[in-house]
Amino acid sequence: MALALKSSCFLQLKKPEVGFQVCFSSKRAIISVKRYTPMAAIRTMQPVGLSETFNRLKKDGKVAFIPYITAGDPDLSTTAEALKVLDSCGSDIIELGVPYSDPLAAATRSLAKGTNLNAILSMLKEVVPQLSCPIALFTYYNPILKRGTERFMATIRDSGVHGLVVPDVPLEETETLRTEAKKHGIELVLLTTPTTPTDRMKAIVDAAEGFVYLVSSVGVTGARASVSASVESLLREIKEATTKPVAVGFGISKPEHVKQVAGWGADGVIVGSAMVKLLGEAKSPQEGLKELEDFTRSLKAALP
Repeated sequence: MALALKSSCFLQLKKPEVGFQVCFSSKRAIISVKRYTPMAAIRTMQPVGLSETFNRLKKDGKVAFIPYITAGDPDLSTTAEALKVLDSCGSDIIELGVPYSDPLAAATRSLAKGTNLNAILSMLKEVVPQLSCPIALFTYYNPILKRGTERFMATIRDSGVHGLVVPDVPLEETETLRTEAKKHGIELVLLTTPTTPTDRMKAIVDAAEGFVYLVSSVGVTGARASVSASVESLLREIKEATTKPVAVGFGISKPEHVKQVAGWGADGVIVGSAMVKLLGEAKSPQEGLKELEDFTRSLKAALP
């Protein structure tokens, strides 16, 4: 038990899980003891990285639940609350999308509100210390080039980000990204698809950090009625090529999808478009957050 002097007449005794405040009166030989809980004991634990998260889950026989939302949709303050909701509902990793000038509705809504990378990182600096799961940032390559790769990696790490997904960079052009990411403790997640040739898939999984992102279907993002049965054989093929965790995303939008993909052997399940739709199209941010909470709990409950 440590003993810390607080003032000339005040002593504080501390243990990790409990504390005591002891006050001495200078006029009378009376000691008052007050039991309290130190803030350090109740503060949320800082999240570990992506690889470590998967290692922990594997030991417990569990599959990672990875929701995706777009930053700034419908606004950044709602995004901050959504991250807390997703974390409290048992998310293992949260994927946060940086809006870019593409035709997707969520990005359009976010950009219309003036969302930019600086504002997103500033928000994350405030929110990440309150989360127990790591954040993986999803962004296109242009914002990275604009800022400079080294500076970008240092900045996002300073904001508490652990992982990075850059979908529009081919493997041959990821060397600088991977070097700078590793230097700054960022795990660079790489993607493979149903149309990726086997030799190329093996090179991708070899270079990936954190986890391998298996895109379950080719085409634009969006919720689908069912998950392609080819995912099961794709998973088997990837797992023969690597011991790294594999998470499946794109088109997964129902508890039965989540259960099915987990049953096929995925180490993680990524749910994006359905989450984005709930938040972006709700009548109010409060209603969207409540629907997000209910939906997340139903998906999480479908996992082993």
